[in-house]
Amino acid sequence: MRSPTLLVVAHGSRDPRHAATVAALCSRVRSLAPGVRVEVGYLDFDTPTVPQVLTRLHAAGEREVVALPLLLTRAFHAKTDIPAVLREATAHLPGLTVRQAGVLGPHALLHRALERRLADAGLDRGAAPATGVVLAAAGSTDPEAIAVIAETAREWRRTTGWCAVRPAFASASPPRTADAVRALRADGVRRVVVAPYVIAPGFLPDRIAAGAREAGADLLAPVLADAPELARLLLGRYAETAAARPLLAAA
Repeated sequence: MRSPTLLVVAHGSRDPRHAATVAALCSRVRSLAPGVRVEVGYLDFDTPTVPQVLTRLHAAGEREVVALPLLLTRAFHAKTDIPAVLREATAHLPGLTVRQAGVLGPHALLHRALERRLADAGLDRGAAPATGVVLAAAGSTDPEAIAVIAETAREWRRTTGWCAVRPAFASASPPRTADAVRALRADGVRRVVVAPYVIAPGFLPDRIAAGAREAGADLLAPVLADAPELARLLLGRYAETAAARPLLAAA
């Protein structure tokens, strides 16, 4: 039996680094699961759009698609925007079944991806007991998303041995990255590092980096990008959804 197509739904950005990063991540996913067709569709700024990809897949005879939001938390895009786009598109594509997967976080693989990026930036894992980490997310007005980031910070500290992990946000919610760095310094933390909890470069990740530099963080990790752990997590969410009951289908 043919596996459903995996449609990675990305937000899109005016920054060309965003699409390049999404392409690299999807390439890694394809290498891990050569039997799965992997496509990318964007909500804004970049092409192809999600409806364009679904139309092309329908024309090619595809009948089952798992739409996976490339999101770390469940906020407006996952709850409202993406379901609406999928429903509108499938209403005009008879016979095509689309199942929306859950968002990527929270998950232990994301902790490992963050640790990989900190190591890539030069952090010695043995220095964890003297290191405070700012977990810098994009930010949201959705209380559920903010609560998930806070819980992710607590769980990451519990399982890794950092002396502290503080959440911070590039938009919408306090504290900002620079403020979180300064707060850790004020608490007496000797080494403060910033781990961007974002997938691809762009405006908000650049704001995180600027905050880290402004407050004098000792180290700034790169974004998660095509970390192997992230690619494995995408496939895990895909497999969970492919085995589940269809959520969206054309009449």
